[in-house]
Amino acid sequence: MNGVFARMIDEDAMNARTAISALAATAFGLTGSAAFAGDPAAGENQWRQCRACHMIVSPEGETIQNGGRVGPNLYGIVGRQAGTVDGFRYGADLVAAGDAGLVWDEESFIAYVENPTGFIREFTGNASARSPMNFQMRSGADDMFAYFESIAN
Repeated sequence: MNGVFARMIDEDAMNARTAISALAATAFGLTGSAAFAGDPAAGENQWRQCRACHMIVSPEGETIQNGGRVGPNLYGIVGRQAGTVDGFRYGADLVAAGDAGLVWDEESFIAYVENPTGFIREFTGNASARSPMNFQMRSGADDMFAYFESIAN
């Protein structure tokens, strides 16, 4: 096995790495998420790549970033199960990935935006699975994720 499935199977090793990362972050006076996160300001500057399809609107209705409605609202994406924004019609393969346990953490988000269909195929084990997202983010995905983290709090 490789990729996402190997990471899922090797959960004990991942938990150990997470503990070591948190310890290192604490030693340097950082929070666990800030220790290895991207730059939120750089992520905000990259929003132009996402706005054709996505918007960011808080649950209270505050528009944080204008954008399209072809893709789901990205407010609260951090830690959310894939394919679960109320009122958005997702493709069956992304919903299936969410039902199989896909939650948007930094690692899965970066892998997804770099190659959406490839990621969904690997995660689900379905060679014919497709992602409705055609855009591939070649760089800066860690910054974009850090931006999403910064606005969710």
